[in-house]
Amino acid sequence: MARTVIPFGPQHPVLPEPIHLSLVVEDEKVVEALPTLGYVHRGLEMLAVKRDYNQMIQIVERVCGICSMIHSLCYCQGIEEMMGIEVPRRAKMLRVVWSELHRLHSHLLWLGLFADSFGFESLFMQLWKIRERVMDLNEATTGNRVIVSVNVVGGVRADLDESQIRWIKDTLVEVEASIKSLQSTIMNDSTVCKRTVGVGVLTKQAAYDLGAAGPMLRGSGVAQDMRQLKYAGFDEIAFEPIVETAGDCWARSTVRFRESLQSIDLVRQALDKLDGSELAVKVKGKPEGEVITRVEQPRGECLYYLKGNGTNNLERVRIRTPTFANIPPLAAILPGLDFADVPVVVLSIDPCISCTER
Repeated sequence: MARTVIPFGPQHPVLPEPIHLSLVVEDEKVVEALPTLGYVHRGLEMLAVKRDYNQMIQIVERVCGICSMIHSLCYCQGIEEMMGIEVPRRAKMLRVVWSELHRLHSHLLWLGLFADSFGFESLFMQLWKIRERVMDLNEATTGNRVIVSVNVVGGVRADLDESQIRWIKDTLVEVEASIKSLQSTIMNDSTVCKRTVGVGVLTKQAAYDLGAAGPMLRGSGVAQDMRQLKYAGFDEIAFEPIVETAGDCWARSTVRFRESLQSIDLVRQALDKLDGSELAVKVKGKPEGEVITRVEQPRGECLYYLKGNGTNNLERVRIRTPTFANIPPLAAILPGLDFADVPVVVLSIDPCISCTER
């Protein structure tokens, strides 16, 4: 049987991320998938030796726009641990609010793109219309829609007044109702099920062995979420990981759909726990030592390694993002699939190559 090597990406009409796959195909079946990275490397980690540790907050936010707030949260927590800084309770809860709003709009963005990958254009437009309401919340409370720049070492730079809190809660009631109105479509529609159920199956053992992260891992039945570490304000918030067991594209999309509703609940809990403490504490000294800190991005575990040498500039910043962890599982599940299913399966890991390459 004749084999053909088909380049998938880095530019593709369905996939917005510059990932490149060399697909070895026999007729319409994929028999091998070889990923290639390196198209958007920007050298952001190297800037740590050229910019002081406060300037690095704005730099790590630009590792990825969609989860920018969670990148800066992870970085700031590492510096705070290194310097022995205790963040005020109000700041911790506000960090939860904005990080979960980012998770919510990221999942809505992905669900829309996922629908677009198998031709469901109306579902794509409806999901992105809902997402705009979340982006409005970001813009009104922080001054920006995507890169919000609210985290500082020692706390946050923005606050919410009572009228904003009421408005956020009222808006989230409408957003929740809009998301729930699409539940039967996302989970039960024949178009969705035909393209996702039983497609791209990653077993629980394979997910564990290959080091999958985030919804890719939880969609295969592993209840692991970095928010269980109780960072920021999660130590006072009721939280349980969302888990599905089928391990296919449908399970991964269902995890993200359910997490969208869960994020709304987490924002409400955090808003109800805001107290009258400060937004930030004064920072004295300079970072020295080594620290590893982890958070849960929309795509999974994000890990930062920071090394300070007692100067304003860090000696080393190393970032491991969830897409880096999810590419090996992706390469493992593509062989054996129909070529037409490749865009759907690739998007099911929610790839962020900007995060991966930096």
